[in-house]
Amino acid sequence: MAFEKPTPNSADVGLVGLAVMGQNLVLNMADHGFKVAVYNRTTATTEKFVDANPPAVFGDTGGGLVPAAELKDFVASIKTPRRIVILVKAGKPTDAVIDSLVPLLDKGDVIVDGGNALYTDTIRREKDLTAKGLLFVGSGVSGGEEGARFGPSLMPGGKPESWEILKPVWMACAAKVDEKTGKPLEGAAPGKPVKGGVPCTTYIGPDGAGHYVKMVHNGIEYGDMQLICEAYSILRNSLGKSPAEISAIMTEWNKGDLNSFLIEISADVLQQKDPVTGKPFVDVVLDTAGQKGTGKWTSINALDLGVPASSVAEAVFARCISAIKDERVAASKVLKGSEGLGKAVEITVDAVRDALYCSKLCCYAQGFALYAAASQEYNWDLKLGELAKIFRGGCIIRAGFLQKITDAFVKNPKLQNLLLDPYFAGKVTESQSNWRKVVARAALDGTPVPVFASALSYFDSYRSETLPANLLQAQRDFFGAHTYERTDQPRGEMFHIDWPDPKRPQLKLSEMGMNRS
Repeated sequence: MAFEKPTPNSADVGLVGLAVMGQNLVLNMADHGFKVAVYNRTTATTEKFVDANPPAVFGDTGGGLVPAAELKDFVASIKTPRRIVILVKAGKPTDAVIDSLVPLLDKGDVIVDGGNALYTDTIRREKDLTAKGLLFVGSGVSGGEEGARFGPSLMPGGKPESWEILKPVWMACAAKVDEKTGKPLEGAAPGKPVKGGVPCTTYIGPDGAGHYVKMVHNGIEYGDMQLICEAYSILRNSLGKSPAEISAIMTEWNKGDLNSFLIEISADVLQQKDPVTGKPFVDVVLDTAGQKGTGKWTSINALDLGVPASSVAEAVFARCISAIKDERVAASKVLKGSEGLGKAVEITVDAVRDALYCSKLCCYAQGFALYAAASQEYNWDLKLGELAKIFRGGCIIRAGFLQKITDAFVKNPKLQNLLLDPYFAGKVTESQSNWRKVVARAALDGTPVPVFASALSYFDSYRSETLPANLLQAQRDFFGAHTYERTDQPRGEMFHIDWPDPKRPQLKLSEMGMNRS
């Protein structure tokens, strides 16, 4: 039914964009006692949402909905300084909503972009709105539909004063974890939010820091998901396990070191039967994966910063190659793999578990190395331990594993790489034999495991005192005079050989009057 013009200053916070994520976040805020102004470009969507959620839904929480058909009435209904959350498609749609809001706002009001924005867009928007006297928060929101409804992980970036205004809402609505164990608190229901616990949100840093952290979180998520898929593929193709058997295996894994939301839902998916054919559901799902760009953005940024994040990039490429289904079908009729070689390497279910754990660790190590590099590059002063803390609940990569990462940074805030933490170094030491066997078996069986293999190569490269880049740099000096450093000279001193006459003395750049290339 149609609704009346809202009373001015009757709402505590507002939200624009009533798609599924927006609706669920509104209900979450209302569950926590906030009066939430709601607006959608299509008024019928607002009407339907309000009709489906009468005041009784929120019980005695004190929260509720304040609908508006016109944007100006929506803005007027929110108490100042206004807190307005935008949950619309990233890119131009977000800019369009911001542009429509700006003329209606007062200085000191806060716009919060909760979409999956590219962090450079967030930096631009924050700068533009600051010039207009407005505050802006770019906040990652992770956890999908369920997380938005009952507690997501929230990653806000912007000016500290922007965070202080938003903080009461975000702290209330974020997922909560047990203070001692770090395990997510469960049991939230409509009108009955979880009480107590530590909120899975914190101030991330200036301008685009929040959306950057969410971007890399999604890159880690790409790697984590692909690794589980590769473990499934090895269990099925090399060990002959059925989907139901693999579901039972993953259910057992979820009780130990691999405990995570993604393992849990993978086990659920693998035991599902297709309601049409009765076959395992996974067997009727076409093997072509989609993506929304955050994994690609993470990989591009890793290249820009010079941070090796090969596992994330391989996970993106795995989705890309899955998308060329018709081409793969044609290739399968021409290109044949080896037969029978895999039997030379025996593996067990436990070996696959160990390989998954070690590969997962490398994926997270790469993501946190990216955080460290970006913090320095963009002057964000990211607290890596705090990031691990807010990932423990609500978000897609939530896992028991993250408590160990939190512990690692608490012990050593300047930890250069998670692989160097004594706990994780010990886990890899005891598990790497199985990891190597699994990757070898997959290669011999012809089972593609791009992220397992790249993670192992990353580990071996990181632990190697000497890499063949010495030959590579000599090649570069030969064809392009790119110079090189010597093992018997201090770092930073560059040399060049006149390759047409290699018997000539090697020259320092300082002697040649050249700058370091």
